Amino acid sequence: MKWEEVVAHPSLRDLPFKIELNEYGAVVMNPVKPNHSVFQGEIAYLLRSMNQSGRVSAELALWTRKGTKVTDVAWMTIETWQEIKGKTEALIAPEVCVEVLSMSNSDYEIKEKRKLYFEQGAKEVWICDEYGNLTFFNPKRKLAKSVMFPEFPKVVKI
Repeated sequence: MKWEEVVAHPSLRDLPFKIELNEYGAVVMNPVKPNHSVFQGEIAYLLRSMNQSGRVSAELALWTRKGTKVTDVAWMTIETWQEIKGKTEALIAPEVCVEVLSMSNSDYEIKEKRKLYFEQGAKEVWICDEYGNLTFFNPKRKLAKSVMFPEFPKVVKI
């Protein structure tokens, strides 16, 4: 299955789950708890508050060599937004991609997503655990704090 088919499929439009495609084109659904959604909202709000010159997105579909992945939250420059705007799925990653962990995420899956986001051009990938603790990465290593948003808190409270 291709992402265009997922987006157009009437039975997939109103599911209460986050949908992605794996590298074989199979639909992968991940149920989330309310805390997951609230962490997404808080992170998006903080990003927008700290830098209004870019765009913030929740649930951004990103093409990768291993299928379409969906970032929980993303921040991008206006230039990146102009490249993505109007597309069915982004072909380039936003500068900051954020994953909020849920029960269904494995360590392997999150490491793989980080790698895939960086391959598509992300500058930083942030991981938010179930307690709101953030871990920041650039393509080479784990960071003590975000370089792009140095004042972003290491813990998001909900």
